[in-house]
Amino acid sequence: MIRYIFVLVCSIFMRSVFAAPIVVSSIKDLQEAINKALPGTSIILKNGSYYTEADILVGCSGTKTNPIIIQAQTIGGAIITGKGGISLVSPASHIVVRGFKFTHVASRARSAAGTRSCRWTRNVFETPGKGEYLTIAGDDHEIDYNTFQHKKEMGRILAIRGEGSQIAQRLHIHHNYFYDFPDQGGANGAETLQFGLSGLSLSTSNSIVEYNLFEKCHGENELISVKASGVTLRYNTIWDCPAQFTLRHGNRCEVYGNFFFNTPGLRIYGDDHHIFSNYFENCSQAITIGNGGAEVADGAPLTSHDRPDRVLIAFNTLVDNQKNILLQARQNGLGATAITIADNIIQGGAEAAVLSGPLKEGVWKNNWLYKVAGPGDIPAGGYKLKDAQLVKDSKGIYRLGAKSPAIGSADADFKVVNVDMDAQVRKGKRDAGADQYMQQKSVAQVLQNSQAGAAANQYSR
Repeated sequence: MIRYIFVLVCSIFMRSVFAAPIVVSSIKDLQEAINKALPGTSIILKNGSYYTEADILVGCSGTKTNPIIIQAQTIGGAIITGKGGISLVSPASHIVVRGFKFTHVASRARSAAGTRSCRWTRNVFETPGKGEYLTIAGDDHEIDYNTFQHKKEMGRILAIRGEGSQIAQRLHIHHNYFYDFPDQGGANGAETLQFGLSGLSLSTSNSIVEYNLFEKCHGENELISVKASGVTLRYNTIWDCPAQFTLRHGNRCEVYGNFFFNTPGLRIYGDDHHIFSNYFENCSQAITIGNGGAEVADGAPLTSHDRPDRVLIAFNTLVDNQKNILLQARQNGLGATAITIADNIIQGGAEAAVLSGPLKEGVWKNNWLYKVAGPGDIPAGGYKLKDAQLVKDSKGIYRLGAKSPAIGSADADFKVVNVDMDAQVRKGKRDAGADQYMQQKSVAQVLQNSQAGAAANQYSR
């Protein structure tokens, strides 16, 4: 009994020690506190501006239930400037970096290879100079509710890497706000989000990128460049970004429930992707099927424009786009093979599909066309010229009206297409297009800047 009481008292004492935050007011004291941190330690840097001569190194480890928290006194109140940022290095794990504003030089914020289960949340990144805002190379990290803004020079805003030939695994990137990345003059290497590299592209990430808002980001011709396999990108909103969301290298990615407005849309290379329940409005081009320059499965270099094979493009809604679905031109291009394009609604704009290269074994089924310049290269039997009776909702999004003939009209049963653009489960007979007609409240929606980033009003964790 005495031993039990002793253990209980010690446990309560230890919890009370860990519960008391360590408050520091200098970079020197911050680094010393990090060096001594144990699971459950909470370190608070007082509000103010702090100049760094070198990186603040974090190599300690918390636990899942008792992470080590390194945070600003208030969100955005502690500013890290100078020559170094916060660098998580192996074997750091279960670290939370919260609430800072980073204005130090670029390429000094990272989670290195060998780190795991760490979280960057509620931070503001605005780091000058060439290089990246944040680089993630370790596994099982969460990057959420951060604001990445006003990048003026070359480099990526968020760069995902890995170790050896393996891309970082099981990342969760969500509710971040990417804002204001002007054109860098057409040079390569200025993606807003670069997920992987050519040499990592055949490794599987099993990561999720969701509920992020991209606004007025250009950088280069690729807004998002996915160079990895097995990445899910869903429920993101892209506004006024003159750069493409590109599946550049890799296979078996899923892209669904995303909203594209006034952008060059989505471009696809690689094999076995699923593209469904996306919404495109007023885009210069909506869905671009890449014209393969080589076939990686046959031994072509990983840097090739890999021929798209066995890609599903289904249940998307395209409204008033300058170009709708196209297969881009390429001299001596291999085109694409076994692409299935089905149950999409295309309303307004140019011809429904323009193929400037070979599409072998393509499948076209039940695509609804209305007020387009014509079917273009969609073969007879692959479309119907019929009004799906889309109506604008209170937020200006075109949805199926209550009497739409597209309700229950889908003639293809793709089990992977299990949700619509609102993240609602498609039950029973499926409706054509991105929207499944339902009366329930939407789970996902077009994001506004009050719903993503460090100042988001829906922050709940």
